[in-house]
Amino acid sequence: MLTAQFWAGASDRAVKSFAQSLILLWTADAGFNVLEISVGPTFGVAAGAAALSLLTSIVSAPVGDRGSPSLIPDAR
Repeated sequence: MLTAQFWAGASDRAVKSFAQSLILLWTADAGFNVLEISVGPTFGVAAGAAALSLLTSIVSAPVGDRGSPSLIPDAR
């Protein structure tokens, strides 16, 4: 867990979770209107998803391959 490879993988997953959550929140109301976006709340929820992703990677570290944020072996 103290390797650059681990944090690169965990960060990659967190950024993806952030983006997926943001897109979901923006499009969940039957469409995307850039003039009606609630930026603060949606970014807050997306940041929460990214934080949960990082925590999941940290908790998974002792279970999977050494230096990997994944529970699945060889799933870097």
